[in-house]
Amino acid sequence: MPTAPALHPTISDPLTDRLARVASITRNMVILLDSAGVIEWVNLSFEEHTGYSSSQAIGHTLSNLLAGPDTDPETIRRIRRKLYQGGIAEEDVLNYSRCGTPFWVNLYCAPLDDDGQQGFIVVQTNVSDRKQGERNLRIAASVFDRSHEAILISDCNNRILDVNPAFSRITGYGRHEVLGLTPTILSSGRHSSEYYRSMWHALEQTGHWRGEIWNRRKNGEEYIEMLSISRVQLDEPGTFYHVAAFSDITALKNHARELDRAANYDNLTGLPNRQLLTERLRSACLHSDRQQRGLSVCCLDLDGFKELNQRLGQAAGDQALRTIAERLTHAVRRGDTVARIGGDEFILLIQSDYPEGVYQRILDCVREPLEIAGDAVEVTGSMGITRYPADRTDAEGLIRHADQAMYLAKEMGRNQFHFFDPGLDEYRRQRRNQLMELTRALENEEFELHFQPQIRVSDSKLVGLEALIRWNHPVRGQLTPGDFLPMLDNSHLEVPLGQWVVKEAIHQLNVWKTAGEDFAVSININAQHLMDRSFATYLESYLHSHAELDPGQITLEVLESTALEDTKRASNVLATCRSLGLKVALDDFGTGFSSLTYLRTLPVDLIKIDQTFVRNMLANAHDRAIVESVIFLAQRFSRPVLAEGVETAEHARALRDMGCQFLQGYGIARPIPARQVLDWARQWRHHSDCWLSGSGAGPVWSGDRDGTPSGR
Repeated sequence: MPTAPALHPTISDPLTDRLARVASITRNMVILLDSAGVIEWVNLSFEEHTGYSSSQAIGHTLSNLLAGPDTDPETIRRIRRKLYQGGIAEEDVLNYSRCGTPFWVNLYCAPLDDDGQQGFIVVQTNVSDRKQGERNLRIAASVFDRSHEAILISDCNNRILDVNPAFSRITGYGRHEVLGLTPTILSSGRHSSEYYRSMWHALEQTGHWRGEIWNRRKNGEEYIEMLSISRVQLDEPGTFYHVAAFSDITALKNHARELDRAANYDNLTGLPNRQLLTERLRSACLHSDRQQRGLSVCCLDLDGFKELNQRLGQAAGDQALRTIAERLTHAVRRGDTVARIGGDEFILLIQSDYPEGVYQRILDCVREPLEIAGDAVEVTGSMGITRYPADRTDAEGLIRHADQAMYLAKEMGRNQFHFFDPGLDEYRRQRRNQLMELTRALENEEFELHFQPQIRVSDSKLVGLEALIRWNHPVRGQLTPGDFLPMLDNSHLEVPLGQWVVKEAIHQLNVWKTAGEDFAVSININAQHLMDRSFATYLESYLHSHAELDPGQITLEVLESTALEDTKRASNVLATCRSLGLKVALDDFGTGFSSLTYLRTLPVDLIKIDQTFVRNMLANAHDRAIVESVIFLAQRFSRPVLAEGVETAEHARALRDMGCQFLQGYGIARPIPARQVLDWARQWRHHSDCWLSGSGAGPVWSGDRDGTPSGR
């Protein structure tokens, strides 16, 4: 920055030089103005503060050079009036530097008469820091006075130095009443001396403490406040103050309690609701795991309460629920939980290893007569119980399992309790998953039929094939009936899958007929499918829509080992099927308890001897005797016989000698994929003549080995 010009360079003497040097080194801004207020000279401090060089400043007025948008024009006018009246002006003025930065100065301006030359000398002192301090003090004072939080200032001895108006509004004490006292005048007496010692220890260690505290107003009313205390250290050594700020949160606390009660407690009985119960149950399970102790979750439902409520009215019903809730609370120990989760249903959480006596006590307290509107009313309850950790599931699962057990208790006669069986539940869950998987398999066309040949003994001719289902599982590969059909027992899938087998088997029959082969097909029908009310109607409709079919080529195989609940109805259904032209075979004959009854009452065209007897008859005299007896019985009832489980030509010859007419088994062929049946049939015709005599080389087809020859 260039050096400022000399002070009145036309005048030169030692005093003037000294004054010029003083003006150049002072931190104050010095400016000389002519009689019109135009700048004639500035010192270096002016250049440093304003950013204007002397050459840029000379010739301008101060207001034109330094005034900005927030400079007060009235202050400028006041300065000018005083100067032109011959007086001295002193004001605080907001200036702006060349780059636009505002700064405050204290301006001192006086007239100057130098050997007849009129003008003015201006001295400006930067007071921005003072102005900022004053501003901060005003803000602090405004905050102190207008704050909604009470503020209390005390000295190092905790004597009150000042309080704000909010303090008086919250506590009821005026400022003049508390100055010089300690904050203990507000103490409610709720907190121990240890509590306050901990507070002061935190202040000494960290300089700050924050927490909730109960205090008392001047009128004696207690309130809870959120209090924050800070220790303020000033520059003087050993001097500090305490600044405490607090707000009355009594209303907030009351509202929070109301919200908590609404969210976690039942309005009618005051008991915990499902949400709070679930939280407590989660904690109880964690505690049980740590302590290796058990707990019980009991679901209690009042028997017939709906009828009581309708008969006596809702008010009486509500009173009954409140009374029972109180009884249940007294029936369990402290630490246990009784919750109402809706209507007349309660959940009890009992934390004990030996709660057996509690269960009956709970039912007994419910059963005690209720006094309602002057009448004694008796109510009973049914209760389901699950035990943790034997039933190791989450809180929601425990409640659900106890609820399931409660419904079983109702089914067993009410006014009793029933335990949930985790093993049975796991079985049901697995079966549910398996049925879902089978449903997807049916939708995704993962099933197919294989066919096992059936031959006539007299001429070894292929007369038919039994349809056997296979599941092409996407992960486990091809599964035989024994791997998945047990899952279907008494399920909703038995009928749909049975209908699929019927349609697919008849479809294959048509394919072979188109190829010039006149085969018959046997289809296994289980009891549930057979007894379905739509079974005969479905078959009749299907046959009418496929008039080209010969119904006599279709045999329905009914498992003799399946106990048909209604033999008369089964007989009627089978009779209807026969009237449509279909044939009926009694499968696995000899394995059930009602063989003779079925043989006498069911309209059948063919009897199939179970493979378990046929397979071992050459080595086991008892099995041979059973086979001979079945053939004899069939002959007496004029029924042809087909033997399953024929594994060798020796089996075939022995059965022929006993009078058996048809054979089926691995010795002839294992089940064959539908697409390969025609090839097998052609090969069989070339070998069938020598097979029964024993000169053949074994079965023509050695495909998959089916552990369960009968299928659907």
